[in-house]
Amino acid sequence: AAVVNLWGADRAVADTVVAYVNSLIAGWAERPRNYQVGSVAIPDLNLVMIRSVILARVLAQYGFTAETKLKVPEIVWRGNEDCVKGYLRGLFQADGTVNIAGNNDTSCSVRLASSQQSLLKDVQRLLANFGIFACVSKRREAGNRLLPDGKGGKKEYACQADYELIIYGESREYFMADIGFLTDEKNRKYAQWVQGKALNKSQRFMSRIAEITHVGREAVFDTTQADCNTVIFNGLVTGQCGEQPLPPYGSCLLGSVNLTKFVVEPFTEDARFDWETYRKVVKVFTRMLDNVVEINGLPLAPQRDEILRKRRHGMGFLGLGSTITLLGMKYGSKKSVAFTQNVSREMAVAGWEAALDLAREKGPAPIMNEEFTVTRAMLRKRPEMVKDGWRVGARISGRVLHARYSRYMQRIAEASPELVDELAEIGARFTHHTSIAPTGTISLSLANNASNGIEPSFAHHYFRNVIREGKKSKEKIDVFSFELLAYRELVNSRAMPDSQIPAEKLPEYFISADDIGPKEHVDIQAAAQLWVDSSISKTANVPTDYKYEDFKDIYMYAFEQGLKGCTTFRFNPEAFQGVLVKEDDLKNTTYVFTLEDGTEVEARGDQEIEYDGEMHTAANLFDALKEGYYGKF
Repeated sequence: AAVVNLWGADRAVADTVVAYVNSLIAGWAERPRNYQVGSVAIPDLNLVMIRSVILARVLAQYGFTAETKLKVPEIVWRGNEDCVKGYLRGLFQADGTVNIAGNNDTSCSVRLASSQQSLLKDVQRLLANFGIFACVSKRREAGNRLLPDGKGGKKEYACQADYELIIYGESREYFMADIGFLTDEKNRKYAQWVQGKALNKSQRFMSRIAEITHVGREAVFDTTQADCNTVIFNGLVTGQCGEQPLPPYGSCLLGSVNLTKFVVEPFTEDARFDWETYRKVVKVFTRMLDNVVEINGLPLAPQRDEILRKRRHGMGFLGLGSTITLLGMKYGSKKSVAFTQNVSREMAVAGWEAALDLAREKGPAPIMNEEFTVTRAMLRKRPEMVKDGWRVGARISGRVLHARYSRYMQRIAEASPELVDELAEIGARFTHHTSIAPTGTISLSLANNASNGIEPSFAHHYFRNVIREGKKSKEKIDVFSFELLAYRELVNSRAMPDSQIPAEKLPEYFISADDIGPKEHVDIQAAAQLWVDSSISKTANVPTDYKYEDFKDIYMYAFEQGLKGCTTFRFNPEAFQGVLVKEDDLKNTTYVFTLEDGTEVEARGDQEIEYDGEMHTAANLFDALKEGYYGKF
């Protein structure tokens, strides 16, 4: 049977629990009769009991059994937000407390006790999904203790160790606001403590790494949850394509400017970038993207409401690497870093100038005219608001919050203070303007293989593995970079990368992704990020034999440069045969095939193999068989 014990003040909800249990078990009886449960009061123990055999049967169907009661059941891990909140609320009602301590009751924490550390670790992960951080500590060692024996006396019992999960600071506030307890007594205890207190301490959501231990090699998998394309690892929600953080129902409206179009007299001493035309194009393109908001075609009403309220878009560029080469610079050099910052800054300032013009003509984004209540959190994060006279509870317009107190708009003000003054007065047409996307498809199909987004060219001559209808594996296609094609057209028709023949050699500034050090990749991203108010897609390529110590330093260097994120790519043919492949990588990689009769066949990656009536490169055949997509195109 399942037994629900309601002690002390919890007895007040007995009738509610009984009614819910009866609604839950309706129709589950083995015999067709109206089966009802009731409560049994035991006044001497301050206890009300509810007992039901059928309830145990129902709960078992959902994974709640005697064996699983000391861990989070699978159904909760799979449940939606309301399911998880309900589980946590019930758990904290049963074994949780509001702990008030310190001189004059100055500190408060929410605690959950259990003898099962694993249960508390699971709860810790569930809470982390709500942005609630907690620590688990051992409260008492295992051993013998004197406890009530149920007969009015005490008896020594062998007890397990006791643990506590503790929530404090901002996380305590989030817990009480979003989850809380089932009954009023504990909620009221916290409400009385918090009343009148200025909770102005910011919690540090950081953990100190105690130790990093090498445990050998493990297989690593790409994992996803099909309905939302995210997955939770140790309390961290991760998603595929994390390039564009968006609010609920937010949409990714992107557009890119081809920078190669603004280079005048490429490959000459007079090579230059046409800044005036570039700024004009950015303003026209900004107006175009704003028009797209009007015809967004989004399927859900909340999506349409969200995009019309904020009118955000993400303008970026493609061909940065190609443009740097056309101008005779090396990607990652100091000159190229300065150029990247200038390109990003001019796009940003021109875009916000267009935002002001559009706001005057058509009105600002609706959120700019909304009013928001100043909170303690705002004043903590923006101390300049206090200096400007803002107080908790005051009302502030969206346009002032955006223009005056956005860290990004404060940087725009450094470049154009008068512009930001007017945006604070009138409001901008949109909340976000810039985002540099990968642009792989449009760079290849519309820009004659100009370099992707902010990246250098992958290589100046390489192979692209493409899917062809009717082919059983991917097909290898020769590809040349935009700048190589341009150089052949304008300077030397015989030019070829890596050629040792003097008449075919390219200038030294013709470099590609693998010729660029990881720190130089980071420097380019950092230069652009200063003027990008949303996201940047950027990858630092590292050699297959790159030392781990050097690899680790890339991430520390990126952190020191203030990057929002850092992605690295290392060619590893055992794990994945990519879409873009270099000739040397194919030649230097040997693939081993085991046939159905047990025979092993070795072949270089670039070798052609006849198999199943078709010709394949060894690399593509190996990948198709290994990944299981052979013959499925």
